[in-house]
Amino acid sequence: MAVTLLTRAGCPACARALDDLRPLCAEFAADLSVVDVDEAAADDPELRAEFGDRLPVVLLDGVEHSYGEVDAPRLRADLRSR
Repeated sequence: MAVTLLTRAGCPACARALDDLRPLCAEFAADLSVVDVDEAAADDPELRAEFGDRLPVVLLDGVEHSYGEVDAPRLRADLRSR
C-alpha cells in the first residue's frame, strides 16, 4: 500500500495533513511519500496542473483519495480493507 501526499512548500494545510498521515501509515505499515507539486512540475507539469489548486491531496495507490484535509476514518477503513 502506498500513500502519497501532494503538497506545496509553505502550505499549512499540507503540514497538518502530513502530521495526520504519519501515524495512520505507521499503523498499517503503508509506505508514505511526499511530493511537492511545484518541484515535480519540472518533470511532470500535468501533476501540478491537475492537483495544484486543491492541495493537499492524498493518493492511495496512485488514486485520489481525499483533498483539502485527510479523511482519516475513510482512509483507515480503506487501508484496513487492503
